[in-house]
Amino acid sequence: MRKFVGLGLAAVLAASLTACGGGNAATSTTAAPAAGNDTTTEAAAENGNEETTASAEGGAFKIGVIGPLTGPAAAYGIAVQNGVDLAVKEINEAGGVNGAMLEMNSQDDEHDPEKSVNAYNTLKDWNMQMLVGAVTSKPCIAVAAESSNDNLFQITPSGSAVECAAPENVFRVCFADPAQGTASAKYIGENKLATKIAIIYDSSTEYSSGIREAFVAEAANEGLEIVADEAFTADTNTDFSVQLDKAKNAGAELVFLPIYYQEASVILKQASDKEFAPVFFGVDGMDGILSVKNFDTSLAEGVMLLTPFSATEEGSKAFTDAYVSAYGIEPNQFAADAYDAVYAIKAAAVQAGISPDMDASSICDAMKAAMTEISIDGLTGDGMTWDAAGETGKAPKAVKIVNGVYEMQ
Repeated sequence: MRKFVGLGLAAVLAASLTACGGGNAATSTTAAPAAGNDTTTEAAAENGNEETTASAEGGAFKIGVIGPLTGPAAAYGIAVQNGVDLAVKEINEAGGVNGAMLEMNSQDDEHDPEKSVNAYNTLKDWNMQMLVGAVTSKPCIAVAAESSNDNLFQITPSGSAVECAAPENVFRVCFADPAQGTASAKYIGENKLATKIAIIYDSSTEYSSGIREAFVAEAANEGLEIVADEAFTADTNTDFSVQLDKAKNAGAELVFLPIYYQEASVILKQASDKEFAPVFFGVDGMDGILSVKNFDTSLAEGVMLLTPFSATEEGSKAFTDAYVSAYGIEPNQFAADAYDAVYAIKAAAVQAGISPDMDASSICDAMKAAMTEISIDGLTGDGMTWDAAGETGKAPKAVKIVNGVYEMQ
């Protein structure tokens, strides 16, 4: 078992990181985002018979995908499903991997650990050979325990809790929570955004608490003064008056929000009502704030966040155009992380020389070694590499919301 990586991970990655939580009917690769547990068979063809023929010619690698396709976290899971779908389609159209096609089967876990394990078992029955997922941390931890027992290769695009990548068979595209906290404090300090900092975080989630803990630890090294450190929980995430009043009265110049975009949108509205206008700085969970229903996006003007991807930057244009064409919505970082995950699988599979006739455990053994030998230029980072602990190395990125769009800094 790989050792759990705590604050030491952030120290190791500090120089190179920034940001990252129905039926079984077959569908085509051009289908709209699924709302249930649809199975998608990927190949360079348009109808079912052609897909079967294309896959059969060189065999097919079976790639499972697990994430929330329904429920409150569905935006994340659907984005991951779409990102995998697009990458698989591109790879198959370009000839596949080692002469073989890729087949994708996506299962809904509703952001629930028990249902995520059920999804994993469904994919095992399908003879899955590699897994992309799970999307959110608690389900990912539960699934990682299962895939570790089976020695099945797993790469999570967005499971950021430290424990997600603890087993030796699990790698991730995003950064672990502590690394995001450390990188945020370093970015704020090095760019002299503020010196008096307030924190508003969700103490009921490992994601938010883990980022906050690492941020506090690094803040002192950056000359940052924590003037308010206020928690909320999933049961108290609609009224932030007390937290905002404490931050305002303490003279906070910047409010650090290691939280998801839903709560952040409420905080921004309530801060505006109080005429409290510090710099607001978030992490990857805040990606998506501009798409919150009925949210006045002008309230997000000037908000900054560490995120590995911006759909509007020049290097993302081809991906964004293809994604919008296929799914009718602009991609977010979860889609980009998933897309990079599939291309990492391709690079490692080529490096390892694996073939679809190998069993999942043999594939995993080969992929574990190959992942530490590859480097890819992805949407979420150039020269992306992975170490034996499953963690990625890539350069920091931050965006600022200007005139309703992300601007890479």
